Amino acid sequence: PCFTNIKEIALLSENRRNYALIGWLICGLGALFYSYEYLLRIAPSAMETALREHFNLSATGFGHISSIYYYAYVPMQLPVGIMMDRYGPRRLLTFACMVCVIGTFLFTGTTSFWVAASGRFLVGLGSAFAFVGVLKLATIWLPENKLAMVSGITSALGTVGAMLGDNFLEIFVVRLGWIKTLNITAFFGIVLTFLLWLGIHDKKGRHRQSGTVSDFKTGLVDLSIIISNRQIWINGLYGCMVYLPTTVFAELWGIPYLRHAHGLSAHDAGLANSLLFLGFTVGAPLMGYFSDRIARRKLPMFLGASIATVLMLVILYFPGLTETNVQILMFFLGLFYSAQAIVFAVGRELSPGEAAGTAMAFTNMIVMLGGMLLQPLVGHLLDFSYSLRSGASVSSALVVDNVNKLYNMTDYRIALAFIPLSMLIAALLTFFLRETHAHAPK
Repeated sequence: PCFTNIKEIALLSENRRNYALIGWLICGLGALFYSYEYLLRIAPSAMETALREHFNLSATGFGHISSIYYYAYVPMQLPVGIMMDRYGPRRLLTFACMVCVIGTFLFTGTTSFWVAASGRFLVGLGSAFAFVGVLKLATIWLPENKLAMVSGITSALGTVGAMLGDNFLEIFVVRLGWIKTLNITAFFGIVLTFLLWLGIHDKKGRHRQSGTVSDFKTGLVDLSIIISNRQIWINGLYGCMVYLPTTVFAELWGIPYLRHAHGLSAHDAGLANSLLFLGFTVGAPLMGYFSDRIARRKLPMFLGASIATVLMLVILYFPGLTETNVQILMFFLGLFYSAQAIVFAVGRELSPGEAAGTAMAFTNMIVMLGGMLLQPLVGHLLDFSYSLRSGASVSSALVVDNVNKLYNMTDYRIALAFIPLSMLIAALLTFFLRETHAHAPK
């Protein structure tokens, strides 16, 4: 009997290791889609000059055509969360990737602003499934007490797509043009669609259903509990405000700012911008691990937001920064504001146990409000500051002839001032957030 028990224990241990390996591979495939959609999300930042000339856009128009992505992404988070809990990630992620492909081809195949905006809207629609899908896979396949670290790793893997975009899209745009460059990404998306269908499994063992919620009525009840929870809103607003260096700065205005305000070349600006993503890539798993290790959420969230506020102020307002100074500051800014990734674990821990997808999707919706509302606001503020300084409005002719010369450092400092202010407010919000001690309800 003793020998039998040892064999059973060994078999159980081997099965756990196999499940863990399979789980990480499945989550990694989902994260590959997240990296892909992230590449599509930040692509306009690396193509600013080409897109503004092609569609004849002012800074306001450029901000709008990029932010349309979020007009699909943000409101879709609620149905995405419920569908993830009800149907599981496999079918939804496969469908979402194909929608991204269709939207990309639509964006590149027109000179019409509104047709391009529709394509951008479809990219946002498909992308809405990516991050929540990976986190849902993690709740199925990976240990619950590692959720903050897993959400950090997932966030970090997404920024790999952003780094690729900053460092390689500009090169491809110069050599091939922006249309061919985006079409290449669309063809890669077709391949990825088949990989997602073949490689993702949303069942762990034979006893699991595709979803964790039996019907939509239960999902809606869970959603009402989540929406009415004031702590969920505080947590989400923290995430939104701390994530502004990504959604507003790095994803759209970071490269133009570094080029126009600090005089960096397109390549150097892309490199510096990618270092922010690299800092986030390194920091998000570390912040998650640290939070899980000490079983506290509020401390790393407060420290991350506070230090990131100081670094953002230096980047925007400290005179005489060299290229090396900017690169170092951008890396450490990404490292510390990566504490934002912890909010998804907190959202999960503040919500009903079976509604993991809905909880994290609703949190993600609040986080992404920053990109939807504030990307075009920066464009408006840039145009307003230019008009105030020069006494003239920004016309289409000015955009085409002087697309890289319109806005100076003062314009950008005015337009981007709300980023450090918002991060400071986020740090203060942690005092009103309940400590979950890394405990998720079952």
